[in-house]
This record gives sequence, structure tokens and C-alpha cells, in this order.
Amino acid sequence: MASRHRTRHAVVMMAAVMIAGSACSSAAPEKDAPQVATLAGTGATPSAPASAAARPRERLDTTPEEFEAMLKPYNQCLREHGAKPKQDWKRNERPTTRLISKLEAADKICNPLYFPLPPWEKDPANPEAKDFARDVVKCLKGRGIRYVEVGDNGIDIALGGDQNDRESISKGLDLAPECERQVAARRK
Repeated sequence: MASRHRTRHAVVMMAAVMIAGSACSSAAPEKDAPQVATLAGTGATPSAPASAAARPRERLDTTPEEFEAMLKPYNQCLREHGAKPKQDWKRNERPTTRLISKLEAADKICNPLYFPLPPWEKDPANPEAKDFARDVVKCLKGRGIRYVEVGDNGIDIALGGDQNDRESISKGLDLAPECERQVAARRK
């Protein structure tokens, strides 16, 4: 069940990223995120939207129901800006150019305000996220996953290798949540 959620979650996240294009958020880390000293300061700006502080953050153990609840404000924002969230599409509905254009425009407005932030361990704003990914890969290899590595961005986990090895992908998806929890527990 947990691996299905992670797979579905990964697909939802990839779809959102693909639809949004390069609509990455530059919002400051949330208040309860670990603070790290940098030369650049805190990253907070006086002009940051007030709702950015209320943006939800996923946890490594977020359930599918919790994630769906986190998406409600985002989906409502999309609707308010004339777009149709994926969950409102009819079964087997193919996105038209018009639908995608509306969704992209609304996502530029809604994503930085409402779409859930990734777990802090996987957040590009976390200077330790690459170390976390590297340690998760070590854990997975220790569990017998042959084809696993840190992804090109240094934060994601890539399963299957060039061979697209089904066993590595399947077992890796099943074991990844457990390895993530173990690595996170060691880091606290």
C-alpha cells in the first residue's frame, strides 16, 4: 500500500512538474524547517506572499488521504483561475491544447502558493538533501537493489538503470519508503 502511494505520488508530482513546465517555486523554507547558516541570509523577503507561509509540506510518511487533503486548496485555486484539475477530468479524457494552456497559466499562479512542498529531506532548498538521497541509495543497495543511483538533479532516486531492470524498479519502489524513514531517523 505504501509503495502504491509513493508510486502514485511520484506520478502526480511528475505530472504536475510536466504540466507546470518550469514553474519551480522560489518560496523561502517554511518556519519549522531546519535553519542553516548561509552567506545569503534567510532567504525571506518582505514581498513574499502571506499565503506562502501556509503552504503545506509533505512528510516522508504522508498518507494518500493526507496528500489529497493538501491538494484541495491548490485544486480550488486552479478552478478559480479557469483551469480544470486532473481529478476533474473525465475518465480517459485527453488534454487539449486549450486545457493545457489554461492549466499552465493557473499553475503559475497557484503552484507557488498552494501545491505541497516536498518533504524537507527531499527539498532542493535543503542543503542536506543530496546527502539524504545518497544515503537512501546506500540503504537500497544494502537491501539488494542492483540498479539504483542518485538521479541527475542529485536529490531524486533513479531505479532500473540503463537496462530498465523491472526487479530493481519494483523492489526499489517497495523498499524506498522504509529506507527513507531509516535514513531520516538516523539524521535526527
